[in-house]
Amino acid sequence: MKLIDFDGQFRQYMERWMADNRGKYKNAARMEEAIPEVYLRWLNAPADWLGGATPGGYFARYDDPLELVEGLRAYVDGKVSVPDGLMERIAELGEPAVAHLMAAAADEAADGGLRVTALNLLREIGTAAPMAMCLSIVEQMAPGDEVADVAVEALTDMGRAVVAPILERFEGAGIAAREAFLDILCNFPGDERIYTYAVQAFERGDNRALYASYLGKLGDDRAIEPLTRSLSLPELAYLDYIEIINAIE
Repeated sequence: MKLIDFDGQFRQYMERWMADNRGKYKNAARMEEAIPEVYLRWLNAPADWLGGATPGGYFARYDDPLELVEGLRAYVDGKVSVPDGLMERIAELGEPAVAHLMAAAADEAADGGLRVTALNLLREIGTAAPMAMCLSIVEQMAPGDEVADVAVEALTDMGRAVVAPILERFEGAGIAAREAFLDILCNFPGDERIYTYAVQAFERGDNRALYASYLGKLGDDRAIEPLTRSLSLPELAYLDYIEIINAIE
């Protein structure tokens, strides 16, 4: 797949459009309001640099999910902005693209941007196939790990089915992974262990604001008592206070 800088082509188109239409608008804000419409026109206009194809329809010619995912890898490795049309086409293919996206997302030697994009496309497709992979990514996460952050979002999207496997891993996980797992679990009340883990994390005293927000999300009325009790702590920071009040409310 040839690497084509779609974003660069649109920037050139916009520069020409702005030069040609500057006098038609009262100010820059008015011009900015017109950009979505200009972008749609650009997407649907035949382009010489695409051999007469439209930017919006260019990737419809590709039916092989492996070729498309390898094209995605080539764009990332080549430091060329990934075209929206390429990602939309992969998502449109759906299930046939899942295995190839999972291979890209699991490739620890790959650029982090490729792994993040692959995980986000799996989220868009709406498959639970990468559950085990996402659990493993989160288990190994370090603070600031963007790939793991997207894996957390993917697991949350998968719904209550993730609760049991997360609880199986929770006590053996590291600090960062436990924090992330608890963030997911608090979306799915019902298991007593979730409340216990959340309260214990809050009462440890480190990062009270974060764990207060988790308790607020969990919505278990029993948390009102420990949350309220913590408001009298002399060392309570202002941000912690705000989050605790929000959780109680």
